[in-house]
Amino acid sequence: MTVDFFENIDKRIAGTIIDELNIEFIETDPDRLVLKMPITPKTHQPAGILHGGVSVVLAETAASVGTAINIDLSKKVAVGLEINANHVRSKREGHVFAVAVPVHKGRTTMIWEIKIVDEEDKLICTSRCTMAIIDQKQ
Repeated sequence: MTVDFFENIDKRIAGTIIDELNIEFIETDPDRLVLKMPITPKTHQPAGILHGGVSVVLAETAASVGTAINIDLSKKVAVGLEINANHVRSKREGHVFAVAVPVHKGRTTMIWEIKIVDEEDKLICTSRCTMAIIDQKQ
């Protein structure tokens, strides 16, 4: 029996960083994910712009979900192994969108390329995330 990542999703993400940052799942195809996140004061750094660490959270969330929907969650779990990010442009308000596509989909690792863009499709951040696929604890 396989476990669907989106089964009981509201309950699964309640109280997590996904919930706290109001990240929404817009597109969830196994080969392309789009997540949306509002920019609010709680996502700002002290200068009043989107915090780079929040962009990294959004990117890793996209890679994690992308991996999760490609594996059997009754047997395996996806965990972050490595992530990098280049912050290209600042953003003060509105929304950002993480667009994630797989570069490699293997049995024990997946690599995702994530571009974070604004409403005008301007690049805010580009990231690459390697996910490890490990055994589910029984």
